[in-house]
Parts: sequence; C-alpha cells; structure tokens
Amino acid sequence: MRLLHWGTDAVHLTFALPDDAPVALIAIQPGAVPTGEAAPAPGEAPDQGAGPDAAAPALWSGDDGDVPDRLLQALVEVSAFGHGRFPGSFRHVDTVLGAALRHVSHEADVDDDGTARLRIEQRDDASGLVVASVFEAQEAVAAFRTHTEVGLVPGAAPLTLDAVSTIATGAFLGRDDDVDAFALATAANDWVAESRWSTTPLRDAGLARIDRDVQHQPPRTRLVVGDRGSWSSGEAVPTAALLARDGSAALAWQVEHAGPWLFELGETRHGAYLLLSGPTDPENHWSLVLRPGEVFTSAPASVAVAAGGVDEVLAAMTAQRRATRLVREVDHDLPVVFNDYMNTLMGDPTTEKLLPLIDAAAEVGADYFCIDAGWYAEGHWWDTVGEWQPAASRFPGGIDEVLDRIRERGMVPGLWLEPEVIGVRSPLAASLPDDAFFSRGGVRVADHGRHLLDLRSPAARAHLDGVVDRLVGDHGVGFFKMDYNTMTGPGTDAGGLAPGAGLLEHTRALLAWLDDVQERHPRLLVENCASGAMRMDWAMMSRLHVQSTSDQQDPVMYATIAAAAPAALLPEQAGHWAYPHAGMEPELFTFSLVNAVLGRMYLSGHLNRMDSAQRDVVRAAVAAHREVLGSIERAVPSWPLGLPAWEDAWTALALTADAGAGAGAVTHLSVWRCSGDDDRVVLPLPGLRGQEVRARPFFPADPAGWSWSWDPQEAELTVTVDVTGPTARVIEIRATGHDAGEGEAVA
Repeated sequence: MRLLHWGTDAVHLTFALPDDAPVALIAIQPGAVPTGEAAPAPGEAPDQGAGPDAAAPALWSGDDGDVPDRLLQALVEVSAFGHGRFPGSFRHVDTVLGAALRHVSHEADVDDDGTARLRIEQRDDASGLVVASVFEAQEAVAAFRTHTEVGLVPGAAPLTLDAVSTIATGAFLGRDDDVDAFALATAANDWVAESRWSTTPLRDAGLARIDRDVQHQPPRTRLVVGDRGSWSSGEAVPTAALLARDGSAALAWQVEHAGPWLFELGETRHGAYLLLSGPTDPENHWSLVLRPGEVFTSAPASVAVAAGGVDEVLAAMTAQRRATRLVREVDHDLPVVFNDYMNTLMGDPTTEKLLPLIDAAAEVGADYFCIDAGWYAEGHWWDTVGEWQPAASRFPGGIDEVLDRIRERGMVPGLWLEPEVIGVRSPLAASLPDDAFFSRGGVRVADHGRHLLDLRSPAARAHLDGVVDRLVGDHGVGFFKMDYNTMTGPGTDAGGLAPGAGLLEHTRALLAWLDDVQERHPRLLVENCASGAMRMDWAMMSRLHVQSTSDQQDPVMYATIAAAAPAALLPEQAGHWAYPHAGMEPELFTFSLVNAVLGRMYLSGHLNRMDSAQRDVVRAAVAAHREVLGSIERAVPSWPLGLPAWEDAWTALALTADAGAGAGAVTHLSVWRCSGDDDRVVLPLPGLRGQEVRARPFFPADPAGWSWSWDPQEAELTVTVDVTGPTARVIEIRATGHDAGEGEAVA
C-alpha cells in the first residue's frame, strides 16, 4: 500500500493512500519526516537512508506493503441527508460518503515564514463530493493544525450536509495497542467551577469491550465530549489529551471554534478512532445545503504529539499556541490590570468610590485600571443594556473625570463591555432592524433578559463599531473587558439557514469583527470573558489579549482553576483574580495573591481600606508577578502533582523558562494546600534529576512556616508546612549547573 509522509523537523505524519478505500492518517509521531527509501511501519522508528523528494522537502511517499486494518480509519467523515452511516449509530464515523472517498491528489509547500502545508484531495464520483484535508505545521513545533474543505464537482446535485469532521484518525494506536492502553484527560467547565480536569482509562470512561469477531459488528458505543450554543466552554474545555498509560506517548488536541464542537472516541470493526468536529446536526442543529461552486470549511483544530506524558504533550500544545497566535506589539506589554469588580464594587462604580481605589491601585503598581459593570447604568440595568453611555448619576462630573484620574496616576483606563447583547427593555431593541438579532421562526431569541446581536448583519456590526470607536476615540479607553453572559441556544435561522449554520456564520463574523477592531485600534487590549471562562477557546484566544479564568470569589476554590488554566491557555493569557481584602487573615491574604503570580494578575479588592503592611504585601506580589512576566512568554507549564482535580487537597503549577544570558532555566513553582491537615507534600521535578538546585522563597519573601528539601537522585522537592488551614507559596528553583553526588541537596 502506498504511504505518504509529511511534516517538519518536529512532527511526522504518515498517511495510507489505498486504491480501494479512503485516505487514512495512520501515524502521528514526534520528530522529523523519515529520510529512508522504505516507509517505516507505524509505531516503529524510521530507517535512515536516501533523502526525500527534492521538490518537496517535507514530503515523500513510497510503498510499504501491509498496513493493519485497525489503522485505516477514514481521514474525513461526511454525512448528508440521504447519505447516512453503515452500520447506523449515534456516532459520526462509518459514514457512507466518507467510505466512498478516494485519493485524487496531494501537494505540499513551505511558506517564506517556515509554515509547511499539505493538501490532500479526495473525491466520490457517484455523489460528486470533493473533499480537501489541509494540514499546517511550524518548524520546531511537534503539532499541526488541520481543517476540511468540502465542495461539489460542476453539475453535481446539491447535498445537504449534516456533519463534516475536521479530522478522524486511529493514529494514536500502535501496531499492537488497543484502547486498554490509553487514558483520556478532559476538563469539565462551569461558571465558577472551571477547568475541572480528570484522567480516566478509556474503558472506564465508557468504551465497552465486546467480542467484535463473534458479533461481526463494531461496537456502537462512543465517548463524546463537546459543547452547545455560543458558550464554547460552557460545559467542557475544548482541549483534551490521550495518554498512553505507560507514559510513553501522548496526543493532545484543541478544537478552535467559538461555538459548538465535539470530539468522539470509539471503536470500529477493526480498531479505535478519534474524531474532531465543529457543529453537527444531531448535537447542534447544524446542516447546510451545498451546491456546486460553493465550499464549506470545517472548524479547525490543532493536534500535538509527544513521546511522554501530559506535561510533554501540553508543552507541545503550548508551543503550537504561540506559533498560531496573532500577536500585536501591544500584547507584549503584559500590563498588570486592576479591576474594581470582584469582592469590591461588584457592579456599582461611582466617582466617589473609584477615586480612592485608583490612587491605591497606582501605589501598588497597577498599569491598567478597568471600571467594571455598572458604569452605564441608571438603576436596574440588566435588561436595558446596549447603548453603553456613561450614567450621569454615577459620575456627576462626567466619566472623563475618573478616566483622567486614571491617566494622571500613570495607568491606562479600561471599561467593562458586553457588546453582543441588547437588553429586551433597551431603546435599541426597537430601533435596530430585525436582521440585527438572532431569531428562530421569525421571533427574536431572548435569554436572561437580552437579545443576541447577529454580527452577519451590517446594522449590528455598525452599532458595535460606533460603540467601540466612541469609547476609544472620545474617552481614550485602552482596555475592554469583553463579557458575554447570555447564551444563544442552537443559533439563528435568519436567512433560511439551520440554526447551527446561522450560529457558525455569526461566530466567524464575530472573529472578523474583532480582527477589524484591533486593526483600527492597534493599542487597544481586549480581555475575553464570558461569565468567567465560558468562551475559553483558541479561536478567541488566538487573537485576544487575556482570558478571564473564572468568576470564582473564594480564593481557595480559585487555586485549582489557576493551576489548571495553562492546560487550555497560554500562561501569558491566563487572567487570574487576586482580590485580598482588609478583613482576611494573613495566610488567606497571601493565598489570594499566590493565585495570580504565575499567570496574568487581575488585581482587585479594597486596597484603600488596607493598612500599610497589607498594601506592602500586595506591592510585593505585584513585584514578584512582574519578575515572572519577564519570561512568561517563553515559559512552559508543568504540573508536578498532575493536572489539578477539583477537590485536590494539594495542587501545584510550575512555569519553567530560560533565564537568559546563559543563566540556564528558572522554575517558578506555586504550591497550594487547599484543604486537609496533611503538612507534607512531595513534588516530582523530573527535569532536574541528578542536579543540585537553589530553591528560595519567591513570594512571599519570608516563607513563614514553610520549609523544603531537595532530593536530586529522586528529583523530588519535599515541602513541609507548620501553619493551619489553606496556605500557599511561590518557590523559585534554579539549577546550580552542578551534578549532585549521592546524598547532596541544596535548598
């Protein structure tokens, strides 16, 4: 069977190109494309021999004989009205159209910026369906990005698509592996209970074992995780990983869509599969009439691979996120933001309340000051929002008096904004045309007292452009906390589309609008917020500055959220609230600040009511955070105690980065005891095995009841505390550059 090899120096994909079956992605491996004349067997090391094709340095092909049937999962699964599955099931594999596809062509190239691309085209002559799978990979990144394009040949009959996969593969399997060899790491998500990770063997997670030979049928069970509506992470984080239970290999992925998505795991007649997808008809009311000359493009996804475990594969995904992010010069500023909301003004800002907070925020070192919800409100406001005009009763001297004070104190002013909604009692609900809103059956969608703007509408987009341009141009706003507290349901059928198709077009229009706003206002920073982290996806975060990781008001419950965030986000985008207040006992005061040191500090709390000693602690936390910011854009996260589970008594997050100037690597390690009375925890740091290290208190500078010791042979840092209750510290760890002899340890 003919094989196709493609990739970069960091990732290698192998495709099977059968004559009588669809193209299949049969191996995803870290490392370079093999240079041998004979294709390596999936799961085996490549031979080193003759070089690849000179005309396509990242591409070559050859014959390799047999490929196990278990690996021949169709690369693309497509279903349409009248063209379902065989056998029938709830699953999105075994599609009739997907099985009918045959390889037509492939081409590869490398852009001037080093991006390698591969396009594989397949066709079904009977239906006229033409499918292209597009892959992109960056040099030195063990990951790739992919999407599917679907069209029809001229003269073909229209098809009503109801599901199109982004990718489907059995490539996580080796030649002898079964699903018993793997565990799945996923994160449930909810308001104030974000990023609740769990790791479960695939059999325990729901893939039932049956005797496929006796039954002569594949299992019908599937393990499916996804989200609905416009909250892309309202129930689950769109990032997950498959982990070999022996720690030898891992595959991670993220579906990059600001709306519905899913991933599906199951077993076919011969093997197992992973399928990634955007919206579908069964789950999301998505269908689309496709005609010749039209092309539908699926939601994109990124896939990372590592020879290791969860830390290694999420390090590769971190590199992929940095390689695919649209970064502007202002994004490198990494400001410390004070926001007046959490445990402080809680949506009730006034000039009188804000002025002392502004002064206090400047004194502890904040760079930006964001006035949160309520600045536009006269009385009850939830269902009247939409015009975004300052409330005269809140600012007797005008809001510019407050914004000017922010600038006078050396900070950039920001405002909370929820641009995509119009309150049902807002005057704009009557003045904007019907096509500006989501609707179903001619009736406007209303949820939580709001109508939803449809950004396909020129009127809706003109309204939002006017709001943003006025606030930036007339008032000098440099930061928006862009919130989104209302869900759309399945979507909008305005324009004759299925609701899920209307939602998909709206989300793509939203991304285009954000791109245009930031192009017009290159110094404007935008925070992504949706009732905390209910829209925490890479489609949004590839272009926005920082992500609110939660609305959680309990600092102890926030700890696992903060620790887990870099699994789904870049560390430099993970915006964590730090909201100490004057009434907190000292350990909890420190705990609330530790939450934000290894991320992006989102400072709040009544700083003006604190005594000088408490403000000094806040100032020290800001200073420590700034030191982390100096390397955070190249820092790699890891989790010495594993990905944090919601009820863990102890949790930990490490960020490791090159210290620069030949100084080697430095690790900043946040450690939290959230519950229980266990006074000791052992933290494995395998990257430092056999080395002497210097471990010092980073924040606070006085460890005050914490101590630790280092075992270089076991690569373990043992932390001991003699304080009661929840407690947290940040420790800095540097290798000394010397190998440790037996029994040597430096702490």
